[in-house]
Amino acid sequence: MSIRSRFYDELEPRARPQGLSGANKIIALLIVLSALMAILETEPTIRGPHAETFFTLHIVFGAVFLVEYLVRIWIAADDPRFAGRPFGRLRWMLTPSAIIDLLALLPLFLTLASTSLYWLRFARIVRILRIVRLGRMSSAFDNVALALYARRFELGVAIIIALLLMLFSATLLYFAEAEAQPDAFGSVPRALWWAIVTLTTIGYGDVYPVTVLGRICAALIAISGIGVIAMPTGIFAAAFSDAMQKKDGEAE
Repeated sequence: MSIRSRFYDELEPRARPQGLSGANKIIALLIVLSALMAILETEPTIRGPHAETFFTLHIVFGAVFLVEYLVRIWIAADDPRFAGRPFGRLRWMLTPSAIIDLLALLPLFLTLASTSLYWLRFARIVRILRIVRLGRMSSAFDNVALALYARRFELGVAIIIALLLMLFSATLLYFAEAEAQPDAFGSVPRALWWAIVTLTTIGYGDVYPVTVLGRICAALIAISGIGVIAMPTGIFAAAFSDAMQKKDGEAE
């Protein structure tokens, strides 16, 4: 076995269906630690006395992830999906998991290249989002993604129905409340805020109808919001059930 093949066996989860390799367990731990540090760094009372320590550790984490990303590009030639194909490594770099890996490197370059408070805050957010990379470490996430993809038509229909219902709800409240509350319901776009928070059952209470007709419409819309939430929830539940059944079938 060549050195590149050994690295591929250590770093590519698909090469080890029986479980994570030692290298990937270490990477997963570093991802969790990096995200935890980014969370703690958002607290000024913690960040202030330890700013240099946070900076140094983030540079170290970023350098490790950069080396890992470059090694993954190198071993992509051993991936059966890209081996022997033109621009195989470039094809790997365009996969969703590789793009997530690349985005995880942004904090390193932003920290080194910019002192802007805005970009440093953005870098902290991306550091926290590194936790998304853990998805590639488990085949369960692949099964769930495939199950959701299989249900993409149903999800698309549910999203379209939800958007239409939001637009219809905003139009109704514009008709009923525009004169009484022009600031909140004086146009359909303004009424959309109320429609969104109502149909998603959040209901902040910052905007609400005051007329009789508006309250009747709002009551009907609020009840229909339960169905808006139930549709995608049922689809997701069915997708997760499919994923678990597939995983159990593979285990047998």
